[in-house]
Amino acid sequence: MPDPESDALGTPPPFDPELAATLDVMRERMPATLTEDMLPMLRAAPAPDTGPTNEELSLDGVFTVSERVVPGPAGAPEISLLICSPTKAKTPVAAIYFAHGGGMIMGTNRGQGLAGVLEVAADLGIAVISVEYRLAPDSPHPAPVEDCYAGLLWTGERADELGIDPARLVVSGTSAGGGLAAARVLLARDRGGPPIIAQALWSPMLDDRNNSYSARQMAGLGIWDASYNGIAWRALLSDAQGGPDVSPYAAPARAADLSRLPPTFINVCSAETFRDEALDYASRIWRAGGSAELHVWLGGFHGFEVLAPEAAISQSARAAVVRWLRRVVGI
Repeated sequence: MPDPESDALGTPPPFDPELAATLDVMRERMPATLTEDMLPMLRAAPAPDTGPTNEELSLDGVFTVSERVVPGPAGAPEISLLICSPTKAKTPVAAIYFAHGGGMIMGTNRGQGLAGVLEVAADLGIAVISVEYRLAPDSPHPAPVEDCYAGLLWTGERADELGIDPARLVVSGTSAGGGLAAARVLLARDRGGPPIIAQALWSPMLDDRNNSYSARQMAGLGIWDASYNGIAWRALLSDAQGGPDVSPYAAPARAADLSRLPPTFINVCSAETFRDEALDYASRIWRAGGSAELHVWLGGFHGFEVLAPEAAISQSARAAVVRWLRRVVGI
């Protein structure tokens, strides 16, 4: 990746006009700066137990929703999986194993991108399993990714019981969850874990160095800028953040080898912090001989498809991933 310090930055890309009102409202609700001591307040608003109910997540009966407590990593607490099975589909069905966003410092398996994934799954008649993972800084790396991987192992082992086709398991996530999705695909490859047919990464958080062109260009703009991003990575990695010894299972951009990965879909925005690390990740998959479909949504801000789902750009982004999943999963 080029040294961002060697080039002057141009004017930041403009935001999509249809998204501007949503962005203004969100910026008013967010603190201008983020500090670690603010995390309890952010996690409490809204409280984790006030997320969408099972009935709401069922999308008027499209899904049957349940929650299972399953073994966590060795020596660690159990984890919770939210299981959304298509009510009328003939089993076994394909499934999306999903991790929520929130910078690995906040969020729950009922929010931060799940609603959009359920809409995609409803279009395709497939299941969604959303993992609850421990959050930094209380539980730094490797706790979040190991929780996600433990849930993935359990899902693969119990595929028949869940009515899932183990040969059509898609790993996905948004923002921090996108980074965790990429990391657990690397873990599955390197540990001989369950087969994964594809990975779908939505504005993935991949690089702890937080120094790309787009991270610098979008400073102070949009929803999740470099200052927020730096706090999140420091919560996960402490003093190791940005140093030479960060694991690729914490920050997938650090992986030296991106070969032997399943087909990959990446959605990212022209006007967001994660733009260039996502572009670099896709390019490195191609250079390794892999398959990656990359969409850069002009004028989008981080999380636009979650915060403004009815906008034209959000509808286009959703349609793109539906088309890709139909093709790679065989639906």
